[in-house]
Amino acid sequence: MQKQYDFRKAEKEMQDFWKENSIYSFDLESPNEIYSIDTPPPTVSGSLHIGHIFSYTQAEMIARFKRMQGYNVFYPFGFDDNGLPTERLVEKEEGIVAKNLPRSEFIKKCMATTEKYEKEFKDLWQSLGFSVDWSLQYETIDPMVQRISQKSFIRLFKEGKAYVKESPVLWCTECQTSIAQAELELKEKDTTFNYIIFKSDDEDLLVATTRPELLYGCVCLFINPEDERFRHFIGKSATVPLYNYEIPILADSKVDMDKGTGIVMCATFGDSTDAEWYQSHKLPYRKVILPDGTIDEAVPFIGGLKVKEARSIIIGLLSENGLLVETKSITHTVAVHERCGREIEIIPSKQWYIDILSNKELFLKAADEINWYPDYMKNRYTAWVENLKWDWCISRQRYFGVPFPIWYCKSCGKVIVASENRLPVNPLETNPDKPCSCGCNELIPESSVLDTWATSSVTPQINAKWGEENDISDRLLPMSLRTQAHEIIRTWAFYTIVRSLYLTGQIPWKDIMVCGFVLAKKGEKISKSKSNSELSPQKLIENHSADVLRYWAANSRLGTDTFFSIDELGIAKRFITKLWNASRFALTHLQDIDIHEEIELMPIDRWIMERCKQTTMEAKSLLEEYEIGTARHRIDDFFWKDLCDYYLEIVKDRLYKPEIHGVLQRKSAQHALYYCMLNVLKLYAIYVPHITEYIYQNFFRQHEKCISLHRLCWDTTDKVDNELILFGEKLKDVISEARKYKTVNALSMKAEMEKIVITTEEKYVDLFRQTINDLKACCHANVIEIELIN
Repeated sequence: MQKQYDFRKAEKEMQDFWKENSIYSFDLESPNEIYSIDTPPPTVSGSLHIGHIFSYTQAEMIARFKRMQGYNVFYPFGFDDNGLPTERLVEKEEGIVAKNLPRSEFIKKCMATTEKYEKEFKDLWQSLGFSVDWSLQYETIDPMVQRISQKSFIRLFKEGKAYVKESPVLWCTECQTSIAQAELELKEKDTTFNYIIFKSDDEDLLVATTRPELLYGCVCLFINPEDERFRHFIGKSATVPLYNYEIPILADSKVDMDKGTGIVMCATFGDSTDAEWYQSHKLPYRKVILPDGTIDEAVPFIGGLKVKEARSIIIGLLSENGLLVETKSITHTVAVHERCGREIEIIPSKQWYIDILSNKELFLKAADEINWYPDYMKNRYTAWVENLKWDWCISRQRYFGVPFPIWYCKSCGKVIVASENRLPVNPLETNPDKPCSCGCNELIPESSVLDTWATSSVTPQINAKWGEENDISDRLLPMSLRTQAHEIIRTWAFYTIVRSLYLTGQIPWKDIMVCGFVLAKKGEKISKSKSNSELSPQKLIENHSADVLRYWAANSRLGTDTFFSIDELGIAKRFITKLWNASRFALTHLQDIDIHEEIELMPIDRWIMERCKQTTMEAKSLLEEYEIGTARHRIDDFFWKDLCDYYLEIVKDRLYKPEIHGVLQRKSAQHALYYCMLNVLKLYAIYVPHITEYIYQNFFRQHEKCISLHRLCWDTTDKVDNELILFGEKLKDVISEARKYKTVNALSMKAEMEKIVITTEEKYVDLFRQTINDLKACCHANVIEIELIN
């Protein structure tokens, strides 16, 4: 092996080797137990950043670990290449607006953009050495996935779990589409509380609102029936200021008596409470805000204006007319669309939903059947389910997505679904194979598309090819593992659990592994949409190596956020150098080894092998809990301290000088060194697959007779010799004290010591006696004396 490790050469060679030899292929015919991973398909919404390396690499390490435990690993990869994120990327890159182009032309541009980014994504994952079986790749817009998505929707519709209705819906005026509750983010924003005078008979009623532009949409005032100040107004009517029409004053216990004045204005629609009151009290609808975010032209004073401009004008008019008593500046929480940051509105619209509110208990029970790693992440899921207020809106008024496979009868309005054997279908381009049951042949196609989550929530079924000719659901479902970030527990995790329970009656996976974020600075997540991801993964790999980035990614406890800077890679680089140098030293002394020869091992050689077994056992236990970072630190402790700092220094003289220490004693060291270096490579193979494979191919393959290090299994055991482990600790203490003595006395580590006295229990005396020559050489001591502890 050359003196310096050339990562650019080695990593490319190893990636080509793995590809040419199909090292990571899933074998459907294998008798080994399947371990399947439901990998998050990244959205095609921009270039990848270091945060993606962090989370995706952690999952990939689990795939490698399970493979080296003897599992038949099913590790696919997909791309979530349809929906709003992709559309917004195309609009931004092309400088276009989707609604201004013919639908077909815009979809072509989306297809071209996704193809470009998917190649970039795949190249990145391959350059990181991902052990993916790329023959299992899928895209959420491809025909098979569309067929499965549409089929799953049809099943839900026929079972009454998917339905269409006209009702208030969460609406993004920027993206001009309906959105689901899970797509909201809460933001603190500055605004004003405006205290406005309503009239009831001849009395003034003071109402505080942050949305005075909705006065024209005011349909009711609400008072808490327990509020002694105002409950005598309940049942009366009030006059809306500026617009002078009558509205009822009603009672509702949801009114917070301590907020504002205690009297609440209900407008259609200021917030979700307004929407709830609208439905529960059967209130009328008054149109104010349009889907594009402007005020309806029919609204006096402010028709055609944008919301903020309209708000300013109404406040001015109220003030001019003596109807504004006070304005207070406040900071309050508003809901914004996570994709664009625009404050959401609520408008009535005909949309498709999946019923989730009536089955909350089912979804909470499912969480108990799934193993959550870390376990506290389950609390986020539980809190989300318990606080759901809306059914899941799955229709989007966009273009690039999976079409709803339905039409509406023009005569009777009945919903007509496509035949499953004709899927996938686009109702805008095809007609159903039979007329409506009423006899009408005139059908109106549904032009909305399915929310991207409605498709990516069936990734277990996509992986299993549910309902296809090559369906392997019976072997794959439930899958072994879902890996994802904590921010999408409320979307991807929850929606997948919903769809799996509804479609198959079982949980989607046995385990869920929730990763943290990479932060650019305290509390700020690195993301494609922020300007804090300057260091592209490709450049980082080119300059520092894939293995260095992978080693860095395995540094923290599962679920915790971490910071990234170039300086963080220094530790990883030193490790790569150390592993290379330690391997070079070992291989220099192993060229003449006979691994099949029976050797009587010396105590120190038995100790290091036992410590290696102990480390393997501990790392395995931690990795079974998905604690990738903690496991790596445990392996690091063994490699850096026990193996390199102590063992190699102890046996170095014995390896170099068999004429002094004895040929059999050298063979004992060789045997232990071979065992430990091979197993260190196995342990680190999941973290740094390129350098470990490269070293294996250079020497160990000829002895192990296995094509790849990554096809080998870990050498696991259930117990270790604790007495031998303790002996090793005592031996390390002796060497540490000798080193400390030399340091304190400003002596070279090679300086001779006249005598070292070891005090120990009787059970360790013989072990120390057999190690005297190694100790003399390691500590440069002339005499070693062993005394019993009194």
